Amino acid sequence: MAKKKSGAWLNKLYYGDNLDVLRENVPSESVDLVYLDPPFNSNRSYNVLFKERGGTESKAQIEAFEDTWAWSNEVEALYVELIQNSDTSMKIVDALEAMRKLLGENDVLAYLVMMTPRLMELHRTLKPTGALYLHCDPTASHYLKIILDAIFGPKNFRNEIVWKRTAVKGDARVRYGRVHDIILFYSKSADLNFSAQLVPHSDEWKARFNLNDNDGRGPYVDAPLDSPNPRPNLMYDYKGYPHPPNGWRVKPEEMERLDADNRLMFPKSSQGRIRRKLYLSEQPGTPMGDVWTDISPINSQAAERLGYPTQKPLNLLERIISSSSNPGDLVLDPFCGCGTTIDAAQKLGRRWIGVDITTLAVDLIDARLRNTYGEAFRETYEIVGIPKDLSGARALFAHSPFEFERWCVMLVDGQPNEKQVGDKGVDGVIRFPLDAKKVGRILVSVKGGSINPGQVRDLIGTVHAKKGEMGLFITLRPPTKGVSEAAKSSGIYTHPANGQVFPKVQIISVEELLSGKKPNIPLTLLPYVKAQRRREEQATEALF
Repeated sequence: MAKKKSGAWLNKLYYGDNLDVLRENVPSESVDLVYLDPPFNSNRSYNVLFKERGGTESKAQIEAFEDTWAWSNEVEALYVELIQNSDTSMKIVDALEAMRKLLGENDVLAYLVMMTPRLMELHRTLKPTGALYLHCDPTASHYLKIILDAIFGPKNFRNEIVWKRTAVKGDARVRYGRVHDIILFYSKSADLNFSAQLVPHSDEWKARFNLNDNDGRGPYVDAPLDSPNPRPNLMYDYKGYPHPPNGWRVKPEEMERLDADNRLMFPKSSQGRIRRKLYLSEQPGTPMGDVWTDISPINSQAAERLGYPTQKPLNLLERIISSSSNPGDLVLDPFCGCGTTIDAAQKLGRRWIGVDITTLAVDLIDARLRNTYGEAFRETYEIVGIPKDLSGARALFAHSPFEFERWCVMLVDGQPNEKQVGDKGVDGVIRFPLDAKKVGRILVSVKGGSINPGQVRDLIGTVHAKKGEMGLFITLRPPTKGVSEAAKSSGIYTHPANGQVFPKVQIISVEELLSGKKPNIPLTLLPYVKAQRRREEQATEALF
C-alpha cells in the first residue's frame, strides 16, 4: 500500500486487477473511506441482460475490465471458490446461491460473482470507523445491496442515496423517465466517522423567521424547549413555570444561560410553556438528505469534462469525501477511471490509493494530476504496475498486447485507440499545432512481436492515404537494418510554421523510450490539457 518516503506520505496509483492489488498491497483496517463506481452497462436491454446462457438473442456485454464481465468458465471457477472457501461467511454463500437460483447463469450473475470478492476485500481494508460508498444504477443496485448486506451486515447499511444525474429524456414515453443513480452507503461498524453536510436553507424555510427584537441579532423564530422523550432528571420548574410532561430539553444551568442572554420567551399565563429564540443568523444550513438534486452531471460544456464515459462531477466526490473522512485520512478507489475520486481527495487534503485495469486510465489520471497541481506534484505519488524497464515492457506485452500498445502510445504523449479492432495497423495518434488554428497528426504503429520492412512500408502508405503529417513506428524488438532502411525511404516532413524538418516516418524502440529518448517530432498537444478539444476533433476528424 502507499507508504512514507523521506518522511512524507507517498500516494499510490496502481495499474492492474484491483482484486490482486487489494490482496497484495492494502493491509487490513488501513483505509478510512472507499468509493467505487464499478462498470455496469445498463444502457442495454434489461431483458437481454437476463437472457439465459444458450438463448437465441445475442449475449449482452457488461463492460468491465478489458472487454466484458460475462458468465464463463473463469466466473464459474470463482463462484465455486467463493462457495467452498472457509473464509466466505455463510451469509455470503447463501446470498450467492440464492442469486444463482433467481437469475440463472447470465451476465448479471457474473457481475455479482466478480464483485463479491472485491467487496469482501474492501470490507477487510476498512478501519472500524470507515465507510464504503458504492455508486451504481437501479438495474443492479438491489442485487448489490443484498451482497453488501451479507458482507457488512444489514445494521451497517446507512443510506441508499439517490443522485439525480440528468433531466427526463425520451425514454419517458413508455415509462417514467430514468434520471437517477444509486449510491449505497455502508459503514464498517456502528462507530463510523460521519460529518453531516449542510445545504443552504430554502426561501420558504427562512420566511418562518419573522420575529425581530431589533437588537442587532436579526430575525428569529420561537422554538419549543419541551423534551420529545421523558427526561426525569430535567423535570424542574423555572421561575414559577412548571416543566412540560416529559421535562425540558436543557439542564437548569443552560436554562439560566439562555435567560441571561435574552433567548427565552415567557408566556403570559403561568401554565404556558417557556420557548426559546432561534436566530436565523445562527442556523448554518439544513442537513443533507439522501436525495441529491443539487449536483449537475458532467455535460458537454463542463470545464472538467475529459470525455470519459462514466466521469462523475468533482463536487459529488467532494461531498462524499467530506462526509466520511477527515484531512489526512486515506481514501481508496478501486475503479478509479479518470481519477475524479483521487482529484477530490487531493483537493481536500486526504491521502489516496487508486487502482485501474487499463493503462489508458492510469496515464489519464497521471496527466490530470500534473496538469491540476503542477509537475512538481508528481513527486508525491508513485505509479505501480506500469513498466519501468524492458523486462516490464515484455511482461506487459505478454499479459495484454492491447494494453502494451496503449502504453507505448502514451509514452509519446499520444492518444491510443479506444478499441483494438479495425485500426488498420495504426494504434494511436499524436497531435501537434500547425498554426494557431490547425492541428497536425502523427500516426503511431506499435509492434511487440517480430517486425519486418513491410510493416514500415504499410505505415508509410497509411500516412499518405489518411493525409497524416508524419508516422511513428514503435518496436519492442531492436529494428533490423531492413526495417531502418524502409523508414529512411519515407522522405521528410517540413513544418509549415517554421520550416523545421523531420523524418516523414521514423522508428524508435521501447528501450530507447524507457531510457529517456524522445522521438524527433514537433512539440505535441498534451492529451489531458487538450482533452475536450482532442475528443471533439476525433468526432469530425477520425483516423479511418
